[in-house]
Amino acid sequence: MPTQKILTRDFILCFFAHFAFTLVFCLLIPTIPIYLSRFGTKEAEIGFLIGIFSVSSLILRPVVGRALLTIPERNVMIPGTVLYVFSSIGYLLAPPFWPLFIVRVIHGIGLALFSTAIFTLVANITPERHRGQLISYFYLSFNMAYALGPYFGMLIINHFKFFVLFWVCAGLSFCSLLITLKLGKREVIPSEPPSFKLKTILSREALPPSLIAFMLNIIWGTLIAFFPLHALRHGVSNPGIFFIFLALTLVLGRILGGKILDIYDRKRVIIPCLTAIFISLVILTFSTTLPMFILVAVILGTGWALLYPSVLIYAIETASSARGPAMGTFTALADLGAGIGPMIMGIILQGTSYPIMFSCLALTGAINFFYFYYVIGKGKEKADLMMVEGTKEKSGNG
Repeated sequence: MPTQKILTRDFILCFFAHFAFTLVFCLLIPTIPIYLSRFGTKEAEIGFLIGIFSVSSLILRPVVGRALLTIPERNVMIPGTVLYVFSSIGYLLAPPFWPLFIVRVIHGIGLALFSTAIFTLVANITPERHRGQLISYFYLSFNMAYALGPYFGMLIINHFKFFVLFWVCAGLSFCSLLITLKLGKREVIPSEPPSFKLKTILSREALPPSLIAFMLNIIWGTLIAFFPLHALRHGVSNPGIFFIFLALTLVLGRILGGKILDIYDRKRVIIPCLTAIFISLVILTFSTTLPMFILVAVILGTGWALLYPSVLIYAIETASSARGPAMGTFTALADLGAGIGPMIMGIILQGTSYPIMFSCLALTGAINFFYFYYVIGKGKEKADLMMVEGTKEKSGNG
């Protein structure tokens, strides 16, 4: 089937709605830590204010995921974009600590509504035969935002003031809302009576890939929070350059390698990717110059390009028809990692140094590798072997 025929109208609208939505977040990646540091905020407090965004999101994710079994995704995405508009304006009025804390919580709630719903929608409208390829393409909306957001965020605050940045974020949030309103209306037929018991809100099947995403986002959330400050300390005037090279590597990896996700076994894709991420973090521990930062970005992007879509598809495939709870579980644990990562690493950084903090991230990458290889990979091999042996026994008895 030609690629152009599998790119439906709603898929394309989702792509651009998600791009505008994510661009808001990416503009704030290098700028919020700098904004907070200008108020004299300590590293631990910076980590807390950055992390609370994800923590407030994760609390709602499983509930939103369960609700998506009975509520159309579009109806959940719309209030998410509205909250993004108001929270972007809220940055103009709320200084650190507690006023900005409240704005970050509201911002996180908007993320929980929109992001959980749009990933569920994309999972539901993509044909199984091309799911890996299409989800890899969908993640390009992330990558384009990461290529543009951090760099232009720094340009805005270097040439204008922070209030211009926050108005730009409000405008992009409004654009995402307008695009979301153009999505086709889908009816959701509940497969079971609505229930909000814990076992129906969380997806046990999605926990293994969700734990991988949790550890990955500890790394990601910490880099977002503290790499800009680390780069500035070493004379890099625009830390967004790091994120440009990271994003370009992700774009190339997903364009060139998207079909791999529909061809090769998950293990053959995930293990090399986890290895590349670990290597990049080890190099980052010793990096102090822009060329070294760029090298880290390229290696990290090479590993991340196919890893995150692979883990997401793994969660979708284990969920069967209950994709809402699976996406709620997956994104909640991902948010938890992105939230507690900066909080814990901020405390470590305040008491030690950047190299030690980056070493802790490398250790997290190593733990993730061994968890997948020995717990998930070996467990899956044993399950497959038992299934084959059981089939043989049935054939013999027959």
